Amino acid sequence: MIVIPAIDILDGMCVRLKKGDYGTASKVAESAFDTAKAFEDAGAEYIHIVDLNGAKSGESDNFSLIKELASKVSVPIEVGGGIRNMKTVEKYINAGVSRVILGSAALRDRDFLLESLREYGRDKVSVGVDVLDGDVRTDGWLKASGKDYIDFAKALEADGVKNLIVTDIKTDGMLSGPNLDMQKKLKKAVSCDITASGGVSCFEDIVDLGSLDIYGAICGKAVYTGSLDLKKAIEWTKRNT
Repeated sequence: MIVIPAIDILDGMCVRLKKGDYGTASKVAESAFDTAKAFEDAGAEYIHIVDLNGAKSGESDNFSLIKELASKVSVPIEVGGGIRNMKTVEKYINAGVSRVILGSAALRDRDFLLESLREYGRDKVSVGVDVLDGDVRTDGWLKASGKDYIDFAKALEADGVKNLIVTDIKTDGMLSGPNLDMQKKLKKAVSCDITASGGVSCFEDIVDLGSLDIYGAICGKAVYTGSLDLKKAIEWTKRNT
């Protein structure tokens, strides 16, 4: 398992939300670039970036900043938020982003998902599965889809998706511990690489997620508050998972 630190960008600033609620946004760092460099220095193998403006608007609102990050940091980055057409996928890939994350569009537009996979391959196109009480949420987590997360994941696997980034909205930004039961159920249901997101609060949570034999664990608020030593977590996963 790899530990993937997160940078959420809203209006050009590094912020964190609670349970995906934009009204709870709080600034957590002065500079996205300095934050990414700190993650690089800690040994991160990937950095997770979310364009929160884009997640709501469907546009790549913070593209210029993300492009700069991709060009100045040696660590590969994955980006989600507002990626809903081939033009945006192409723009990010050409800007040096290693992996794009499709969200709402993967649920609503299967043809777009399949075209993305054909054009750029399974290693460069992943899908975010954002879950609230078992339901997949869309549009920056604001809308219910009526689609069960396991059924959705199985459909994505059948379409050739390799990497799923699975967020438990209830625990996201709450430092309450990850939803291990949800991740366990999904791990049993599909063979995709699963990256768990939401709730990581401390080193013990990383150990618990590592025991699930999943691909990755995203950590955000815990790193910014200091309750998780990112370097220690990364070094442990390299030795033990």
